[in-house]
Amino acid sequence: MQKILVANRGEIAIRVMRSAREMGIKTVAVYSATDRTALHVRYADEAVFIGEAPANQSYLVGEKIIEACKQTGATAIHPGYGFLSENPVFAAMVREAGLTLIGPSPEAMEIMGNKLSAKAAAMKYNIPMVPGTEEAITDVSEAKLRAIEVGFPILIKAAAGGGGKGMRIVEQADDFEEQMQLAVSEATSAFGDGSVFIERYVSSPRHIEIQVLGDTHGNIVHLFERDCSVQRRHQKVVEEAPSFILTEAIRAEMGRCAVDVARSVNYTGAGTVEFILDDDLNFYFLEMNTRLQVEHPVSELITGLDLVKEQIKIARGEALCFKQEDLKIIGHAMELRVYAEDPANNFLPDIGTLQTYRTPKGPGVRVDDGFEQGMEIPIYYDPMIAKLITYGANREEAIERMIRAIDEYEITGIKTTLGFGKFVMQHEAFTSGQFDTHFVKKYFTPEVLDVHKDDEAFIASLVMEKLLSNKSSAPNTVANNGEQSDWVKNRRG
Repeated sequence: MQKILVANRGEIAIRVMRSAREMGIKTVAVYSATDRTALHVRYADEAVFIGEAPANQSYLVGEKIIEACKQTGATAIHPGYGFLSENPVFAAMVREAGLTLIGPSPEAMEIMGNKLSAKAAAMKYNIPMVPGTEEAITDVSEAKLRAIEVGFPILIKAAAGGGGKGMRIVEQADDFEEQMQLAVSEATSAFGDGSVFIERYVSSPRHIEIQVLGDTHGNIVHLFERDCSVQRRHQKVVEEAPSFILTEAIRAEMGRCAVDVARSVNYTGAGTVEFILDDDLNFYFLEMNTRLQVEHPVSELITGLDLVKEQIKIARGEALCFKQEDLKIIGHAMELRVYAEDPANNFLPDIGTLQTYRTPKGPGVRVDDGFEQGMEIPIYYDPMIAKLITYGANREEAIERMIRAIDEYEITGIKTTLGFGKFVMQHEAFTSGQFDTHFVKKYFTPEVLDVHKDDEAFIASLVMEKLLSNKSSAPNTVANNGEQSDWVKNRRG
C-alpha cells in the first residue's frame, strides 16, 4: 500500500493524509470545481478533478473515485466519513475493481446500515434492546396497535435513517397516525426507503458510543466510550471521552457488548457502536456506524492511538499489536464542532467568507480543520469549519482549556458555534455532568449569547475608558519617580 486515494474533502481528508504521510504513504486528493484551491488539494501529493460542486456530481460518484485510482496508481481508498463512507454498493465496487477499501466489508456495511438488520445481528449476542418492534411496519393500523402494546410515549424511526430524519416522537395514541405518515414520507424522501419501526421513547437519554477496532485475524477490541449527548436537531455538537457518568462496571459491560456487536458481522477496521443510557444507567443498543467518526480525536487522546494509522494497518492485513488489557484511559478530552451556523437562528447554516481566521494554540489544544483566512464556506457541503479538541489530566482541565481555546479562536465574516460551545462549557448542568440529549432544548436560548456579547462590550468600554483617562492625566506610562503606573503593571499581570 504505497499510495492511498482519500475520497473526501476538508478537514477529514487532511487528517487522513497526515497519518499516511507519517507512514511514508503517498496520497491522492479528489476535488470538485468549488474545491480547486482547497487545503486538502494542496496538501496531497497528487490531485484529480472529479466533477462539479454538487456532491452528486463529484464526491458521491463512485465510478469517478475508482477512475481516479486508476489514473494515479492508488491501490487503496480511505473514504473518511460522510459521502460514500458507509455505502455498501461503493464498497463492493472498490473490491470488484481490485482495490482495497480502508474500512469494513460491504456485507458488514449493509447489515449495520439498516437499523432493523443491525438489531437482528446484535440480538444473536443478547445485546440489550429498547422495547419495540423487530421488523419494519408500513400498515398504519397495525403499527398503532403495536405502539399501544409497547406503551406511549414511543419513537417512530426510519429503518434506513440517520441524523434524526424520519424520526417522530409520539406522546399519545391520538397523534400516532399523523406522525407515522410524516415519518414514512420523510424517510422515503431522505433515504428512498419508507420502512419504519417503533421503539419505546427513552425520555432523558444519554448518547454513549463505544469505539471499536477489528482486524482480519479475528481480534476485536474497544477503545472505551464517548459521551455525545449535547446535540442540536439530533446532530452532535459537543463530545467528550470518557463519559462522566459511567461506572467502571458499566463501562466494561458496554465495551463487551460493543465488541460482540462488531463480532456479529465479522467487523474489520474502525467502527462505533452507539447506545442510549436511561436515568437508571440501563443501556440499549442504538446502531453501529461503519466508519471513522467525526469525534474520533477524543478517543485518540485518551488512548494514545492514531485511529487512521490503525485503519491503514488493518487494511494491509496486519494484526492489532495490542490487546484489550493493554488499553487504559489516560486523561480527559473534549471536542467542539465549530460549524458555520447561527445558534441564535436555530443553528441554521451561515455561509460566507472567513474574513478573519486564527486558530488557538498552546498546551492541550488540537484543531482539525480544512480552511484558512479568506476562504469561502461553500453551500454544497456540511458547514463544519473545524473540530476544536482539548485534552487535560482530568475533565475540569479539559473544560478550562476548551474555554480558553474558544476565547482565542478568532473567526469573523460568518456566525459560528463557538459562542454556543462556551455556553455549554460554563453551564452548571454540563460541568456537573447532569445533562442529557435535551440539553439544548432545556437550557439554550439565543438570549444567552446576547448577554455574553453585552458583557464583553461592557468590559471593552471599561478598558477604553481607563485608557483614555490615563492618557489625559499622564503623557506617558512612567511616573515621575521612574516607576510604571498601576495600569501598566496590572495589564502585564
